[in-house]
Amino acid sequence: MAGAAADSRALFRAGVRAALEAWPALQIAVENGFGGVYSQEKAEWLGDAMEEYFVRNADLELDEVEDFLGELMTNEFDTVVEDGSLPQVSQQLQTMFHHFQRDDGAALRHMTSYITQRKNRITATALPPAREMDEDDANSTEEMEVTATNDGAATDGVCSQTESSDPDSKTVQEEDVVEDGWTIVRRKK
Repeated sequence: MAGAAADSRALFRAGVRAALEAWPALQIAVENGFGGVYSQEKAEWLGDAMEEYFVRNADLELDEVEDFLGELMTNEFDTVVEDGSLPQVSQQLQTMFHHFQRDDGAALRHMTSYITQRKNRITATALPPAREMDEDDANSTEEMEVTATNDGAATDGVCSQTESSDPDSKTVQEEDVVEDGWTIVRRKK
């Protein structure tokens, strides 16, 4: 009986780690060193802390899990998660814990596998750094891709940025208000 409980705990631990490793907010914090030089170690500790939190508190509500995880992100990574992913990750962790409590190893394996597969399908594309304009580019028109998020909906579009030939003109002008209240702003140099 003790062996089955240890196996179930190991599966729960693996599930918690998979959920946190697949969480973009945490991965961005780690990759950018928001937790300092020990960001990777803090991310590993976060997995241990979440596992221990569940084991010590058997009847947690979803908002308690969300608050605890959010507090750890704020304290350890100086990060406030506002992308809507905190409730989703908290729900995944809570569901895994319920499977752990019922000693449902198959469900834990399935969830862990599903999360890992989803993580492997999602890739992040880094934006290239903004380049400085030299005088040859002063009269050119540059197009850039814009991704805007409003209430979870992403819109992609191309906006044209026209550069004027007057180098002393550095004003920002509002051009258009587009759908959903977004404003296209063009800078003139």
